[in-house]
Amino acid sequence: MSMNRRKLLLGGAALAGGAFLDFDALGASQPVVNLQLGWILGGNQVGEVCAKALGYYGQEGVELRIQPGGPNIDGVAVVASGRYEVGQVSSSPSLMLAASQDIPVVCFGVGAQEHPYTFFSLPRAPVRKPADMAGKKVGIQATGVILLKAMLAKNNVPLKDVEIVPIGADMSPLLTGQVDVVTGWLTNTTALKVLGPDRIDMRLWDTGVRLYGLPYYATSDTLKTKSDLVTKFMRATGKGWAFAYDNRDKAIDYLVKEFPNLVWKDEREAIDDMMKFAFSPKTKAEGWGTMDPAVWQEQIDTYAELGQFSKRTPKLDEVMTLDILKASADARPKIG
Repeated sequence: MSMNRRKLLLGGAALAGGAFLDFDALGASQPVVNLQLGWILGGNQVGEVCAKALGYYGQEGVELRIQPGGPNIDGVAVVASGRYEVGQVSSSPSLMLAASQDIPVVCFGVGAQEHPYTFFSLPRAPVRKPADMAGKKVGIQATGVILLKAMLAKNNVPLKDVEIVPIGADMSPLLTGQVDVVTGWLTNTTALKVLGPDRIDMRLWDTGVRLYGLPYYATSDTLKTKSDLVTKFMRATGKGWAFAYDNRDKAIDYLVKEFPNLVWKDEREAIDDMMKFAFSPKTKAEGWGTMDPAVWQEQIDTYAELGQFSKRTPKLDEVMTLDILKASADARPKIG
């Protein structure tokens, strides 16, 4: 990257809520949408990768740059600061909790209609229902603790009866007996493979905690002043997910080319599961990325009842908006 271009990008980073401007060799400007993730790069972005490879963002007049997250990156804070335009977190509660702390980030669409989060155990200490969690050691990532607490509270299992053991993405602590339960996504076939065919799955959704997965968000200021930019992002992204749905082998080709650390065979298995969460009867009627205010309100009410908001209970319009979905309705694919 040239020094002048680097200075331009760094200068753009100081503009809260504003789009970066990138100049190509001919000097033409093009708005860049930076998508800040809450995790390392992987198959959750197969739709975005396809949209990039096929030029869908370019057709909308924007450029997408996917910014990886990780354990030491607070993606919500990065987007809230105005450094990047949009973000995506794994779970809807992260945005509800942010709003409750007066952090002005708002969801404008969701990638997964049902949350794929799951508790995995083995026959030696099976967890088939929430009551089975009592007396167990649960290996969990820091970002998943709020989901565990909600599930326990929802099912009247005292938190003190469960031992929380912080772990990373590696699920070997379950195999070695360090923990009785590990957590993760049903779509992460690479990580799950090590658990073998006898693993026992208990989906968060099936325990009564019904949350959205992969919500997209931006600051309230960005959604007001750069709504056209966010709408273009959503239009192109929806087209990318439609392509991935219809062309799964090719989609994984694009994914592995973009992220060479991924394993083609594993991601090809995972995409079939991912599409079950990304598309539903509701997306068939309303288009990819849709969401229901009533579901959001139910989530807010559930977390309020469980005492998860330490400062205040957020209002619905502080947590989500339908404006971008309405503006992109003609382009978002109706598949389900």
